[in-house]
Amino acid sequence: MFKLKELVTKEIILYLVFGVLTTLVNIFSYFVLVKIFSFNYLIGNIIAWLISVIFAYMTNRKWVFDSKNISIPLEFSLFLGGRLFSGILDSGLMYLAIDLLSLNDMFSKVIINIIVVIINYLFSKIIVFK
Repeated sequence: MFKLKELVTKEIILYLVFGVLTTLVNIFSYFVLVKIFSFNYLIGNIIAWLISVIFAYMTNRKWVFDSKNISIPLEFSLFLGGRLFSGILDSGLMYLAIDLLSLNDMFSKVIINIIVVIINYLFSKIIVFK
């Protein structure tokens, strides 16, 4: 049986901390765009995603994975590709939850972001910052 201490590493803790911060950036951006500036929820979601991707790359590169890769354009391209996949998944799940299942948009946003954070960690760990 796995011990919790073996599964929880400094990298995972940092990723979770910055994942939570990235999620807060995403949700806050979404809230401001949709609730204050009356953007359509899908447009607001895409813009919030873009803001959070830039934040996530900077924090993941520096503090989570301590990347020494000198090819920042290639690394960022891989990161962006992974985030593009999860961003499309995020928007698709938002559409499913809100338009098809009639769930609350803020509740849906929080739950979907948990799924996205897990997918993003695996992609970053295995492909981008290996």
